[in-house]
Amino acid sequence: MRYWLMKTEPSVVGIDDVLAMPNQTVDWWGVRNYQARNFMRDQMKVGDGVLFYHSSCPQPGIAGIAEVAKLAYPDRTQFDPQSPYYDPKSTPENPRWVNVDVRVVRKIPLIPLDELRRHPELANMRVLQRGNRLSITPVDPAEWAFILRNLVK
Repeated sequence: MRYWLMKTEPSVVGIDDVLAMPNQTVDWWGVRNYQARNFMRDQMKVGDGVLFYHSSCPQPGIAGIAEVAKLAYPDRTQFDPQSPYYDPKSTPENPRWVNVDVRVVRKIPLIPLDELRRHPELANMRVLQRGNRLSITPVDPAEWAFILRNLVK
């Protein structure tokens, strides 16, 4: 089992939006970074743990615990010319972009970025590294355990 931190903008799809969806599950569309795509395509498995992270908002942080609910499949937005995620080089026969489905397990009181920074046990988390802009990053099992044991209420 692997663990991930997956960023979303709550103004686009936040944890409350997903909790209102059927099966409390969302397809994680719109990823347009090759490394993040490769994580979804090559490494994510059903049941992997996910830290559901709100970004690009006044108070960024971990908003919930989730899990990968469906393996990678072609992201529908790459084929839609009206979508900001449209990719004219991508075809149904040769898609460039994928997404996975993510199911919210539970919403938690927000763990702000500043709180994550306060703990030396989390110092190596990619989300805390200067210049990291990836929307999907692996989380070390020890970091996952520390967050669940000490920060999740």
